Amino acid sequence: MQAVFDRARALKLVVFDVDGVLTDGKLYLSDSGEEIKAFNTLDGHGLKMLHASGVELAIITGRKSRLVELRAANLGISLLFQGVSDKLTAFRELLGQLGLQTEQAAFMGDDLVDLPPMRRAGLAIAVPAAPELVKQHSHYITERNGGEGAVREVCELIMRAQGSFDAQVARYLE
Repeated sequence: MQAVFDRARALKLVVFDVDGVLTDGKLYLSDSGEEIKAFNTLDGHGLKMLHASGVELAIITGRKSRLVELRAANLGISLLFQGVSDKLTAFRELLGQLGLQTEQAAFMGDDLVDLPPMRRAGLAIAVPAAPELVKQHSHYITERNGGEGAVREVCELIMRAQGSFDAQVARYLE
């Protein structure tokens, strides 16, 4: 675990996949074809605290959804890349845009399409439901499932590693 904390200490950016990470991976479709996703509020607050502690947040997802756009806006995540078939290229472009090195970025994913950026990120994170190959290439596998607090777990881990957790929760303990 110390190696994970050491990697987390260097992070300036955390990139998240959506389906299976920010959600449980299920896609709900209405009769009219509308796509519905469920997001975890604990994850959302964790993301807001992590961002407030000075870490940039981004989403890179293969699907395109108005719901994801709305959720990202609600969380203050302006670095949103949807409909991406080549996540590594998007990851590299994002690093270039922010002037960051790979060791300063984490990537949290759950499937094979996430492996290219995960394998280059300073901290690669997977959820328990990820295929074995994805877990083998991860530095950290969350205890919680995607859409069920896995993102919050990661946010708190990073804040603890960077020493910002206590400051972020202090206002709730007064």
